[in-house]
Amino acid sequence: MVSQNILIEPVVTEKTNLLREEKAAKYAFKVLPEANKFQIMEAVEKVFGVKPTACNTMWVRGDKKATRTRSGYRIGQKSSWKKAIITLAPGEKIDMFEGV
Repeated sequence: MVSQNILIEPVVTEKTNLLREEKAAKYAFKVLPEANKFQIMEAVEKVFGVKPTACNTMWVRGDKKATRTRSGYRIGQKSSWKKAIITLAPGEKIDMFEGV
């Protein structure tokens, strides 16, 4: 797998902003479902030029959504996706998130 293709997009929420501001800088990314922890850490190192120390992965279950139609309501579901939380070495940061 190519490093740029493993990281799909950063996850920016209030919770991930709080994780990023702690002593141990943690960043969240939406990643390919087939990628493992080692591939994700290598991709972060190549793309952003920082040294990750740990990687936690989890599956985020898709939300149920209801759509109103002429004949009533239809209930569907968004797709599930894989999230990775990367912990960086002390003193490291990713400038893309810091607004620099």
